[in-house]
Amino acid sequence: MVSHELLEDEGILVVEPKSALESADFESIAKAVDPYIESQGNLRGLCIQVEAFPGWRDFRGLISHLRFVRDHHTHIKKVAAVTDSAFGVIAPSLASHFVSAEVRHFAFEDRDAAMVWLREA
Repeated sequence: MVSHELLEDEGILVVEPKSALESADFESIAKAVDPYIESQGNLRGLCIQVEAFPGWRDFRGLISHLRFVRDHHTHIKKVAAVTDSAFGVIAPSLASHFVSAEVRHFAFEDRDAAMVWLREA
């Protein structure tokens, strides 16, 4: 399960994985952000907050995650990975090869700094 909140006035999506990622998680997030992207064009940022990366429930969850990234990455300007997970530390360098967004890592306790960075022009 992933909780998510779209801060519409700021154009920032905050997601917090609570357990292994599932296909339904990405369907739910897309239902929240697709109308915003359609009306506003882009999200200013995406904040992914998770102390430790929970992985995917199954292969379908992984495929849904990859499809979500493929379909949305050109509509997100910045991604803040707020985590102490080793995966989160290497994610920005990996992501730079696959997404157009600027990706930066923040320690889990630095959520406020991540949000400040996402709000910057």
